[in-house]
Amino acid sequence: MTNYTIHACHLYGNLLNTYGDIGNLLVLEYYAKKAGITLTHEVISIDDTFDDSKYDFVLFGGGQDFEQTVVSQDIQLKKEPLVRYIENDGPFLAICGGYQLLGHYYIGAKGEQIKGISAIDYYTESQVNNRFIGDVEIRNEEYDEVYLGFENHNGVTYLGENVKPLGKVIKGYGNNGKDQTEGVHYKNTYGSYFHGPILARNTNLAKQVLRSILEHKYNEDFGYIIELD
Repeated sequence: MTNYTIHACHLYGNLLNTYGDIGNLLVLEYYAKKAGITLTHEVISIDDTFDDSKYDFVLFGGGQDFEQTVVSQDIQLKKEPLVRYIENDGPFLAICGGYQLLGHYYIGAKGEQIKGISAIDYYTESQVNNRFIGDVEIRNEEYDEVYLGFENHNGVTYLGENVKPLGKVIKGYGNNGKDQTEGVHYKNTYGSYFHGPILARNTNLAKQVLRSILEHKYNEDFGYIIELD
């Protein structure tokens, strides 16, 4: 029997984990264990090198304004391998601040434009004296699934013309409160404003992500992952 393994990177996990985003890794680890698969992970943070050939999955969470500003500077040094990882279909989950930093830029708490890594074509502006807070419900048309979450963000994100969202908003605000989009799904990269964490509340998505990790690494059919309890 093949000994399947997954080695994950928690990008800036010591700085950007305000809403318990590490829970996404714990959910993946739970389903991996049920399938007899070993999942390990390590934190890659400030001044560390990101080796895009080393990891089977990357989690990039959200945090407070100060920590995100620090990360926005350091991540420019990791831009090339991160973009290469994403373009090579590397499985990736980015939440809130991490999601914003994969785009072209976002607007900080003091109104300054903070540079992202332009891995995917979108950008994030800010609202004046307003935040999007509350429960969210979206439909992912590709998988024909409904995802539930909780959002709390000042940023308003606008996807590029040829970039598809993670889902269409049924309830809540999503990316910007205007075009009914929430998050992004590009190649094997999933981005979202859903805290909670997203994979704990949406086990169907968790299993889709786990399946994408395994199929990308081993080039085999892991459809049975979807049927796990």
